[in-house]
Amino acid sequence: MIEPFIQEFVASDNYRLQGRVWSPEAEDIKGVLVVLHGIQSHSAWYEASCRQLCESGYQIYFFDRRGSGLNREQRGDTLHWQRLVQDTVQILSQVRFLQSSSGKAAPVILQAMSWGAKLAAVVATRRPDLIDGLALLYPGIKARVRPNPFQKLQLNLADKLGVRQKRVAIPLSDPALFTGDAGWQNFIRHDPLALHEVTVSFLLANRELDRLADQVAEQIECPVFCQLAGQDQIIDNRATEVWLDRVRSVEKRCISYPAARHTLEFEPQREQIVADYADWLAEICSSGEI
Repeated sequence: MIEPFIQEFVASDNYRLQGRVWSPEAEDIKGVLVVLHGIQSHSAWYEASCRQLCESGYQIYFFDRRGSGLNREQRGDTLHWQRLVQDTVQILSQVRFLQSSSGKAAPVILQAMSWGAKLAAVVATRRPDLIDGLALLYPGIKARVRPNPFQKLQLNLADKLGVRQKRVAIPLSDPALFTGDAGWQNFIRHDPLALHEVTVSFLLANRELDRLADQVAEQIECPVFCQLAGQDQIIDNRATEVWLDRVRSVEKRCISYPAARHTLEFEPQREQIVADYADWLAEICSSGEI
C-alpha cells in the first residue's frame, strides 16, 4: 500500500500548513490532485480514497486548512476569506511550478469535499490558469444546515463590534449527519483532530465565501465533476443541482448515490464511488484538450 508523507507548506504570512502527500510509484503520473477538506474534517478522513487514487497513478497534495487537522496554531480561525483563497492559490502555484519544471507536466485538478467546495469554486474563478479541472464531492455550496435569523443578527452585531475571536460551536455535532456506519460514527466522535469550534472571524469569512460561491457559477469554464449523496442531511442536493446547471462549462458530470449519506468516504461502496471519480479523471487527464 502507498502511504502518505506528512509535509509542510509555508504560506505567505509564514503560517506553516501541515498536510499529507501521496506520490505514485510510477515515474509518469496521470495527474495531480490538490484537495480541500470540509469544515470539520481533515486529510486523515480521506486516506482510503487518496490511496486508491494514488495507486491509479495520481499524485495528491492534501494540506489541512489553517487551524484544522494537523494545524494546531490559531485553531478554527482565519483572518478573512482572502487568506483562505491565498493559501490555496499558493499551493496550486507551487504545484504548477513543480510540474512545469519537471518536464513532464500533468493536468492539475482542484478537488474539494463538503465545505471546501465553496472555497474551490471561488479559487477556480480567480485563478483559472492554475487548474485543468474541478471536482466537487458532496459540495457544501448549498447547505441545509444554515444560521437562523437570530444567529445572523448575532454575527452582524459581532462584526460591527469587532468581536472576532469569540468561539462558536460548529452545528454538526451528530456523527450520524456524516455517515450511517456505526464504526465511522465512532471514529468521528473520538477523532482528536476534528474541528468542533470556529471563531467569529472564520464565520464572517464563511459568509463571504457563501455569497461569492453562489455568484461565480457562470464563470467556471473548466471541466467539472460532482458526486452527491442521496440521503445527505447537510447538503441541499436540489439547490446544488440548480447551481451546477448555471456552471458555464460544457464538460459537466454529476453522479448521485441514492442510499448514501454525506461523507461518501465512509460508504460501504467507497471503492466503486472512487472508481467512478477515477474514470472521470482518466478521461480529463488523457483528453489532450488541457
